[in-house]
Amino acid sequence: MTSITDQLARQRGLSHLRETDRAALAMCLRRRAVRRGEILFREGDFGDTMFFIEQGAVRVLGRDPSKAQRPLSELRAGDVLGEMACIDPSARSATALALADTSALALNRDALNALARQVEEAGGKARAYAVDAREEGEMIALFDEIEADVGPLEVVVFNIGANVRFPILETTSRVFTKVWEMACFAGFLTGREAARVMLPRGRGTIIFTGATASVRGREGFAAFAAAKHGLRAVAQSLAREVGPQGLHVAHVVIDGAVDGVFSRGNIPDVEERAAQDRILNPADVAAAYVALHRQPRSAWTHELDLRPWAEKW
Repeated sequence: MTSITDQLARQRGLSHLRETDRAALAMCLRRRAVRRGEILFREGDFGDTMFFIEQGAVRVLGRDPSKAQRPLSELRAGDVLGEMACIDPSARSATALALADTSALALNRDALNALARQVEEAGGKARAYAVDAREEGEMIALFDEIEADVGPLEVVVFNIGANVRFPILETTSRVFTKVWEMACFAGFLTGREAARVMLPRGRGTIIFTGATASVRGREGFAAFAAAKHGLRAVAQSLAREVGPQGLHVAHVVIDGAVDGVFSRGNIPDVEERAAQDRILNPADVAAAYVALHRQPRSAWTHELDLRPWAEKW
């Protein structure tokens, strides 16, 4: 069976994470398998775990006004369910039934908090939040909660990737829509909510992570390129609107492989590339993001390309 770290690299719901972050997260996850017809969780159960579906299918069942049980949604590989359990200890409000043999990666609230503690033990500060970035209500609540519990947001980075490759005849409407939801629509919600809390203060930085697909499409990447083109347009539109009001909006094109767990497991000569600076160093990418935030407003950069010196483009 595929390792959890490898699976995370392909999991659409987690594609926004850096490879190093996925490796740390993998240590907090456990696999759970349920057979067709079995219950993943029941309405009323204590909820402390969210699930990333690897394979299979799950039907979510709720109650209508008459208290009769009815289907709410059907979820498949790449979907997330039960995410509110990581931030809200209330009882489950729905039942999850496996429609087929299903494998899911489970993350409970204690494990998520433990990951945040690892960051703090390394000298940083972190608060862990679980959210479906495609859900408007959850995103509004997330920004309100952070502003209330942590403090005014000065920098917001949208880093969801959703990088999947399908030949055009295998690109279903479901695949296309989900990639757009993750890589474009979620970016719109993030940018809008960041602007909502930053504009009254007249300051703040909003950075959107793009990719080569932001500026050109290629075979097998119709869905991803369309979503990334859309995200770039959102960033440009937002910058023109809120820039004159004091907010710095930037779009960063990451044009090349990033050194990390995924690259080291899939690029045979990664060590040689790293030694010769022919692969993006995560620390150097982060430094570029920090530099964007620190730029004086007399010389703001909107779009920045980051690629190794030897990358073809």
